[in-house]
Amino acid sequence: MATKEYFIPEHYGNKISTVDNEGKRKWIYAFQPRGKFYKYRTWLSWFYIILFFGMPFIKINGNPIFLFNIPEGKFSLFGQLFLPQDFVILAIAMLLGIVFIIVFTLLFGRVFCGWVCPQTIFMEMMFRKIEFWIEGPAHVQMKMAKQKVKPKSYYIKRGLKHIIFFGISFVIANTFLSYIIGVDALVEIIRAPLGQHLVGFIALLGFTSVFYFVYAYVREIVCTVICPYGRLQSVLMDKNSMAVAYNYNRGEPRGRKRKGNDDLGDCIDCGMCVNVCHTGIDIRDGLQMECVNCTACMDACDDMMIRVGKPTGLITIASEKQLETNTIGEKSFDLRKKLMITLLIVLTGAFTALIVSRSIFDSTVMRVPGQLYQENPDGTISNLYKIKLVSKSAQTLPYHLEVKEKEAELIYVGQALDSLRTGEHMEETFFIKIPKDKIKSRKEDLHVQIMSDDRVIQTKKVSFLSGY
Repeated sequence: MATKEYFIPEHYGNKISTVDNEGKRKWIYAFQPRGKFYKYRTWLSWFYIILFFGMPFIKINGNPIFLFNIPEGKFSLFGQLFLPQDFVILAIAMLLGIVFIIVFTLLFGRVFCGWVCPQTIFMEMMFRKIEFWIEGPAHVQMKMAKQKVKPKSYYIKRGLKHIIFFGISFVIANTFLSYIIGVDALVEIIRAPLGQHLVGFIALLGFTSVFYFVYAYVREIVCTVICPYGRLQSVLMDKNSMAVAYNYNRGEPRGRKRKGNDDLGDCIDCGMCVNVCHTGIDIRDGLQMECVNCTACMDACDDMMIRVGKPTGLITIASEKQLETNTIGEKSFDLRKKLMITLLIVLTGAFTALIVSRSIFDSTVMRVPGQLYQENPDGTISNLYKIKLVSKSAQTLPYHLEVKEKEAELIYVGQALDSLRTGEHMEETFFIKIPKDKIKSRKEDLHVQIMSDDRVIQTKKVSFLSGY
């Protein structure tokens, strides 16, 4: 059995995969993977892409399923409208997201980056495939890049590619904008004359240029240098975290098989795991921050193992502890992982319950300061109240107040509201009157019902004072 001396080469940790020996950027020509994991990623990516471009058109109760309108302070999650006064709920959602990232990374490593991250999905499943379609496979691109004198067709293909890249980036920028201002507002802007939204159009071109620059030139540098999540990986993962890993116990010492040499491991040193890696690392060098767990190297290695008649799984999903103890494949669902998953489920359930239980009207009912009670000539006692409310529905809804107790009567001061519009803060002042002979104590609890047509939206408890 090979020992760890084969696992850590001299250069491990002393080089950056995207920089050559002269300190210049090394352009990565990643080969297109083939295999079951790449097929699963493709299915998931197309589902994600359809969802990304389709969600702005999905509405629940008139609200977009997702909206982050920072300029107007309006946010929508799963059709629930959040206003500035709901900042606490949004803060809880952000904390839940942070906890989810930390726990998920501790358990499963950086799999989010390789399978769900928009940067990876758009780059590998859309832009890279277009590049393959126009310029050919990676080895053809490398060969063409080394030629000092390039044919005319090279520049035509490059120009066509970049035009398509910019067009897709423009669509992506518009889609992101629809998540900010809403798809209805975006459609109105598109239909309106350019002069009415010239500043917005220039800003949109700026965002388009950023997306285009990222997918046409920056590429894997986002994953290896820019993305803060990649920086956090080194402190979030431990020896029990599952990740894409090279089984050095089985693969080392690596080398091409020769007759009479039975001391070599299963790794034939073909380099295919490096060729398909879009961040340019060698997974055989051990766990690296640049690895996004996309599993492309697993597909490439499995394919080569099948060709040379060796078992698959030389590159697999394992923890550092499993590699050290040579226990890959054994169950590692320990108490720690169970507790973390339970924590995630509890937090997600609590937040979901909080979202579901929210009312479409947010209201506060209070007694008018400085007022106790009034004795009226008709033999009733009245108290003066004020209600402040806002509607979180995307539609204008009918509205009125009622008192649940039959002996109480509600009388508005001034003109009563009959409807509430989205996001508008409204106030009303009203009396509640009760006949003296119906009052049983100096302080009683009454229930004011906030209604929309015949539906009770909220019930607020108020105190009614008298001289009983």
